[in-house]
Amino acid sequence: MKVELRELAHQAGFDACGFVSARTAPHREPFLRWLEAGSHAGMEWLARTPERRTDPRNVLPGCQTMIFLAKNYFQGGPNPRSSGRIARYAYGQDYHQVMLTAMEPICEYLGRCGGIQKPYVDTGPVLERDFAAASGIAWQGKSTMCLNQKLGTWFFLGTILTTLSIETDLPARNRCGSCTRCIDACPTRAITAPYQLDSRRCISYLTIENKGSIPLEFRPAIGDRIYGCDDCLEACPWNRFAAATRETRFLMPPMVQSMSLRSLAALSRDEFRSLFRHSPISRVKRNRFVRNVCVALGNVGTKEDLPVLRDLASDPDALIAEHAAWAIAEIESRTAAEMSRATGASTE
Repeated sequence: MKVELRELAHQAGFDACGFVSARTAPHREPFLRWLEAGSHAGMEWLARTPERRTDPRNVLPGCQTMIFLAKNYFQGGPNPRSSGRIARYAYGQDYHQVMLTAMEPICEYLGRCGGIQKPYVDTGPVLERDFAAASGIAWQGKSTMCLNQKLGTWFFLGTILTTLSIETDLPARNRCGSCTRCIDACPTRAITAPYQLDSRRCISYLTIENKGSIPLEFRPAIGDRIYGCDDCLEACPWNRFAAATRETRFLMPPMVQSMSLRSLAALSRDEFRSLFRHSPISRVKRNRFVRNVCVALGNVGTKEDLPVLRDLASDPDALIAEHAAWAIAEIESRTAAEMSRATGASTE
C-alpha cells in the first residue's frame, strides 16, 4: 500500500510522503509548558482541547496512521517586491485549497481500501511539525520550523489521518548540528533558545495572527515587511539544495509585485478583496493589512507618503488610524533629522 500511496502523492505533485503511527505527540509535554508560559500569544485555539491536538486518536476515533505530505513552494530568486516584503508562502494562491485538492485522490484511494480519513492543511488540531519529524519527511529545526534535505525550509505540510494501519517510516535525523543561523537572524529575538519560539515577539505573529495594535517596541524591527517574515527561513544553510517549485500557483501575481506601499495603503475594502481574493493575505482583512503597511511606511516611507497616511489617520477603523499616526510621526522625525544634517553640512 505504501508504494501505491507514494506514487499517488508523486502524481498529485507532492515532493515527499511519510508515514507515522497514530500516538501521543513526541513533544506533548514541552508543548503544554509552552502554552502555560503564554508563548502562543493571542492564538487561543492552540490552547483549546490540547488532548486532541497532542493525540490524533482523539481527533479521528480509530485512527491508526498519519500520512504526511510535503509540497515545495520555493519560487527561487529574491523577493519580487522592491519594498514591502511578503513572506514567500503567501506570494501566490492560498496553499490550503491547493494542497487539499491535491490530497483528494489519496483520500479516495484510502477510502477504497476501507479507511476513514480526515485531511488537514493547517486546519485541524494536529501538531503537524512534531509528527512530520516522526514520519521521516523532515526534522524540526532550532527555529521550530521543519527542514528537509532536498527542500530546505520551503515546503507546505499536509496531513491525512486514517483508520488504516500502514507501515511507519523511521523518524528524520536532526541535521542542524551546532548551527544557530536561524536564531541569530531573527529581527526581534523571538527564537529565545534552540527549539523555543515566543510568538509574542515573532513578526509573523505580529503581522498576521495578531488582531490588535503592534507593540511599539517591535515596529522598527518590522522594517518594510507587510505580511510575515522569512528571516529565520532564509538564513538556513540547507536552502542551498532547494530547487524552484513547479507549482505556478505559488508565484506572486504581477499586480501584487508592482504596487507601491503607498498604493497598498490606499486600498479600499473592495479593492483589497479583489487583489487578494485567492491569497492567504485575504485572511487578515483590510484593516490588519493596512496596519502593517503603515508600519512599513513609518520605517521606510518618505514625505511623499504623508498625504495618504494623513487620510488614513482619519480612517474610521481605529487600528488603521493609530498606526498611520505613528507612521506620520516617524517620517516627519526622519525628514527633520535629514534636513538638520543637510543644513549642518552646508554651513561647515
